[in-house]
Amino acid sequence: MNKKEAILVINNVLSEGRNALSEYESKQLLAAYGIPVTREILVEKRSELLKAIREIGFPLVLKGCSAAIAHKTEKGLIRIDLRNKKEVLQAFDEIQAGMNDDRGAVLVQEMIKGQRELVLGMTRDDQFGPCIMFGLGGIFTEILHDVSFRRAPLTKNDAYSLMQEIRGHKIISAVRGMEAADKETLADMLIALGLIGTEIGEIREIDLNPVIISRGKPIVVDALIILK
Repeated sequence: MNKKEAILVINNVLSEGRNALSEYESKQLLAAYGIPVTREILVEKRSELLKAIREIGFPLVLKGCSAAIAHKTEKGLIRIDLRNKKEVLQAFDEIQAGMNDDRGAVLVQEMIKGQRELVLGMTRDDQFGPCIMFGLGGIFTEILHDVSFRRAPLTKNDAYSLMQEIRGHKIISAVRGMEAADKETLADMLIALGLIGTEIGEIREIDLNPVIISRGKPIVVDALIILK
């Protein structure tokens, strides 16, 4: 997908009367702006699932994928670290059974491992316009509220400053035997979020949580884009 196609996705979602993109649609849009996301395939049938298994390989994550489902974990629609075909098939059947969706679309995703989780995002403020967020992700987002904001668009210096403003900024440095996170890629991701915010006025909010640092490289594992 390129940027023009990303705009078409937004228009299509709006024409359907939806106010949010599915995780799959969200990541397609992010990838169009150069933001690194997980390798994944959207499937609806077992035959498609088996093909996705061969293409991505184990271990896998399966998620129910619908724009109407914002919180998949609470609804029991995520299975992680699946290591063989039997586990994947069972997870697929359970997820489809738990979805109130005619399509029963399931996202087959590579399993990303890492000990550090971040949150990146964009929110459109009535006064300041699109503002970019950076902070500690995963369960720590709601517990510690360690995030910082900067008005878009961002320069490279803005992005680096944003990363240093949170209390837990050392998490992206080399610590406890873990290599430093790729700060340049993180900066590029923050700049890209600002670009999305300034170029696509229909987007109200972007939530990338978690962004996992795996072998030093940040990658978006879950994403939600909400429209006006």
